Amino acid sequence: MKTKITIDQKQIHQYRSNTYRFKPNKRLHTIKDAVNYINERGFVFFWPITGIDLPSLWCGVAGDRPVPNNHDDPGHITWRWKDDLLGKKKWFYAKVLRRRSTIISLKLIPYFFALSQSVHECLEDINFIYKQGKISTEEKQIFKALTLSGPLDTITLRTQSNLSARENASRFNRALELLQRDFRIMPSGISQNGRWKYAYIYQTVHEVFPELIEQSVKINKEEAFITILRSYFQSNGTGTVKEIQKLFRWSEPDIHKSINSLIAAREIIQALTDEGNEKEIFAIPELI
Repeated sequence: MKTKITIDQKQIHQYRSNTYRFKPNKRLHTIKDAVNYINERGFVFFWPITGIDLPSLWCGVAGDRPVPNNHDDPGHITWRWKDDLLGKKKWFYAKVLRRRSTIISLKLIPYFFALSQSVHECLEDINFIYKQGKISTEEKQIFKALTLSGPLDTITLRTQSNLSARENASRFNRALELLQRDFRIMPSGISQNGRWKYAYIYQTVHEVFPELIEQSVKINKEEAFITILRSYFQSNGTGTVKEIQKLFRWSEPDIHKSINSLIAAREIIQALTDEGNEKEIFAIPELI
């Protein structure tokens, strides 16, 4: 039996210090830097998420430190960049991975769409899916309101979805997250409506990105899994089946099949880490 290579945590941390832009000389300083970074990495979180290894726009600007409550922190320039680019089609922003704020490059969006298939749905499809019990009443009502009325700010959307009552707040917010996760709706701007003069404007994904319908239908699922996973390994250096499943919600057979394809292409290798008891991981060859 072939002995597997051991990769220590220092190697992994050093690799991620570069791809996550932890180092001061790697930081992002302008909105153009931010767009280029997303194009380089493929997809990142907006803020770092505890328990999930993935680059974030925040760390790319502020380094490896927690997000502070202090709104005057210079790292919060990321918030302004994100707001300024909503609807500009420089990247895709919505609560996708783990239902957390995710930024995806234009190059990789079709591959995510190809796995979701939600981008092809119209109102009639949503009604059919609802009758099958696959989405909630709240999701159907929100999607219907946006389909019939076009872009709506959060306050108006709640009203037109018949969810404006206080007791519906949590169900409304959950439905917003699920519709974003499944690539059905997305934020496309900022409104001054509401108590705090700040509310997202939402639209259906196919209204903002109609051209991606044609792009995504040309991509088969196997190609989509492999392409997204390749980007994941290029950002993280390493990963396990459990970590990949936790992030993407893919089935184990799909993950194993994609990993085997990347191993066959010699893009990743099987290895062990020295973290406590040795753990089996998959890693890019550059970490050897």
